[in-house]
Amino acid sequence: MEETKGNLVREILQHPARLFMLLLLPLAGWVLVDPPTMLSAQQGQVLAIVILTLGLLVTSVLPGYMTALLFFLAAILLEVGTPAEIFSGFYSAAFWLIVAGMVIGMAIKSTGLGDRVAALLGKHLEHSYAWLIGGLMLTCTLLGFLMPSSMGRAVMMIPIGIALAERCGFASGSKGRTGIALAVAFGCHMPTFAILPANIPNVVLIGAAETIYDLHFSYTHYLLLHFPVLGALKAVLIAWLIMRLFPDQPKVNSSTVTGDQCDPDQLRGQKKLGIVLLITLGFWITDSLHGISPAWIGLAATCFLLLPRVGLVDSQRFSAGMDMTLLLFIAGVLGLGRLVASSGLGSVLAMQMEQWLPLEQGADFINFVSLSLMSVVAALGVTLPGVPAVLTPMAADLAAQTGWSVESVLMTQVLGFSTILFPYQSGPLLVSMQLAKEPLGHLLRVTIPLTLITLLVLMPLDYLWWLVVGELS
Repeated sequence: MEETKGNLVREILQHPARLFMLLLLPLAGWVLVDPPTMLSAQQGQVLAIVILTLGLLVTSVLPGYMTALLFFLAAILLEVGTPAEIFSGFYSAAFWLIVAGMVIGMAIKSTGLGDRVAALLGKHLEHSYAWLIGGLMLTCTLLGFLMPSSMGRAVMMIPIGIALAERCGFASGSKGRTGIALAVAFGCHMPTFAILPANIPNVVLIGAAETIYDLHFSYTHYLLLHFPVLGALKAVLIAWLIMRLFPDQPKVNSSTVTGDQCDPDQLRGQKKLGIVLLITLGFWITDSLHGISPAWIGLAATCFLLLPRVGLVDSQRFSAGMDMTLLLFIAGVLGLGRLVASSGLGSVLAMQMEQWLPLEQGADFINFVSLSLMSVVAALGVTLPGVPAVLTPMAADLAAQTGWSVESVLMTQVLGFSTILFPYQSGPLLVSMQLAKEPLGHLLRVTIPLTLITLLVLMPLDYLWWLVVGELS
């Protein structure tokens, strides 16, 4: 018995993630039985579920889909929300955009369109690893000016990126293949927070500001305020980190099949898919005119691609390519964020942070750092889209404490929800790595140093830029 206990202790000590989860168990139990006075009994239960769920997601002690299933079970048994709230991830726009992305990815791969586009990109980027990573970051960032959904951009670019990796001789598991997957994942998502309609948190911020304060943001002012530091400079830093952490060199295979070597049937499939993607892209670009969600546009394209004898994805390929573990995981993450918001837990924690912040009129730098950190911390609990939903109603009070305009207070949220410490905060990053079949742990190797650089370097630079453009004058 003593030997068994000793082996168990040694095994736990050899796996810090398991030890961390053991430390979280009593904390969650304490919050469940005796919640803090600022929380109701229901909010205490939600907080206990959040602590354990986020702990499992961060440590990866259990597979992501298992963590999602345990979240659903705990939330239902404790009755902390309605089934519509707990399972809201399954009918969210993000969920169905992921489904669309999987099907579009299958079509891009089966028709060889990914290889064809990769060949075109490869002619310009395969000369060196720096050109590859930098070129993909630039391409994906520029795509943010055209497509309003980071998930949609990732869905289109990941299959092309993987085809490019194969063209450059990067085998599965190689640093080069991982580097390309990361460049596409981050390029489609993080720099585009500085482009007004390009990501979901940006859109939520716009809607909340208009609804609550009747504020209308200028596209040009938003771009000028955020893109130089949080867009362009951060993109350069991400590319540099990827090249340092995942160094490799392309080994171009002259025998790689290109679009010019396709058989006639495959070429017809590529042309048909190209037309479908162009129409889909056209509707995505003009979503502000017709008001149709990018998810439902993607779903319409998916339905066409799945049509018998007309589409490009047959039932066998669809059955084999649909990753239910990924869909369960994403639904769980989305449901967790919805539960935190609907229970009022996010608002209570945000108001508590507001009381702790050293806000003071005239102390602009301290105010800038405090409000930005408030957004960063809030994103850890309510994920990125939840930040503007939780913090925007508090902006008027925060403006009174700092002496700033409400718009300036709202703009500090961008630095917060564009700073991603853990992968679970960002659906597009998770989906990108899953579609690329790369371990999620690679994301942490970039997000952790990038967060430190953001807090220590980019945040002060961003404040100085705000002074230059007169945001705080």
